[in-house]
Amino acid sequence: MSHIPIDKGGPLTPHQDLHSEQGPLRGEHPGRARNPVIKVADLAWLEFEKPDLDRAEVFARDFGFAIAARTEHELWLRGTFAGSPCMVIRRGHASRFLGPAFRAAERTDVDRLAAAVGNTVRDIDVPGGGRSVALFDPSGLPVRVVHCAEPLPALPGQQPLVLNTGIEGRRTNTTQRPPREPSRIQRLGHVVLETRTFTHTLDWYLDTLGMIVSDFLFLDGQRRRGPTMAFIRCDQGSTPVDHHTLALHLGPGTGYVHSAYQVTDLDAIAAGGEYLAERGYRRSWGIGRHIQGSQLFDYWRDPDRFMLEHFADGDLFSCDLEPGWAPMSASGLAQWGPPVTRDFLGASPSPSKLREVMRALRDDNELDPARLLGLMKAMSS
Repeated sequence: MSHIPIDKGGPLTPHQDLHSEQGPLRGEHPGRARNPVIKVADLAWLEFEKPDLDRAEVFARDFGFAIAARTEHELWLRGTFAGSPCMVIRRGHASRFLGPAFRAAERTDVDRLAAAVGNTVRDIDVPGGGRSVALFDPSGLPVRVVHCAEPLPALPGQQPLVLNTGIEGRRTNTTQRPPREPSRIQRLGHVVLETRTFTHTLDWYLDTLGMIVSDFLFLDGQRRRGPTMAFIRCDQGSTPVDHHTLALHLGPGTGYVHSAYQVTDLDAIAAGGEYLAERGYRRSWGIGRHIQGSQLFDYWRDPDRFMLEHFADGDLFSCDLEPGWAPMSASGLAQWGPPVTRDFLGASPSPSKLREVMRALRDDNELDPARLLGLMKAMSS
């Protein structure tokens, strides 16, 4: 597939300044493909393996998921919104991320994609039934594209609190007492993945799944070498969608970084966080508000050390907004909130992390010493 060409040379058209200080320069990555195979509509669910499904279910309920289905070997989690489940956890020997499943806009898109890549369409055991095609991205991560036969019905949701503002009093003669309970998950929002082959992997998601970039991040002094992180949304034309459904960043590892789940509002995030803390779970970072995407966020570790995010109030973009460009830095991750933690950044040294870095530097990929030093500088700036 070919990307939309941009002439080499001076500045491009002025950036709209809606979501980043800078727009692209001439010759930089356009952030979308000219003729993708299909255009996925959304992220459907994420797939994991864990040895202890009972422990996984306890955390899932505490974090705010509802149970869509449970067998001896599988646990399907869902939010309150109608649609597909958010996550499936299968019983396995070790805790590991298996890959994402993206939702096809039409059943025929699954057939078209399967024909294009030479794979077979198969039935899937998702609650309600459906069809899928299995792929691998250039990092080697398994990726499914699915079409569900019968969406799950909506469940009762957590109602947003009625707020008084400086100019509008909407609540009188009543107090505000948000209950100390789990933040009720509404839906899966996005997944963040790390890859050693950033540009190749990015282009694959744009060419194959028709996704488009909302924002690029680049390393200080290395913009000419191209971006090292991309926040990527689905393309539903004039219909606004989440600022990012997938985020990719260059690094020594491959695979899962974190996943994010929408809740009602800030009070749901905060009260749900208190509930988690009381039960002994560990916050990774939060509460704050991001810059790229603008979400209110709160990050937690599950018992297997996977990172999950509660979020609310994220940006929505239609297809006609061009990518923003910004330097990558730790301080640029949030508008407000506590300082970003080493746990969130994955910056705590360990023998396994050092082996991962050494292996990445030896292999043929996009991570070289200059890139690695740039990433280390960005995460301390």
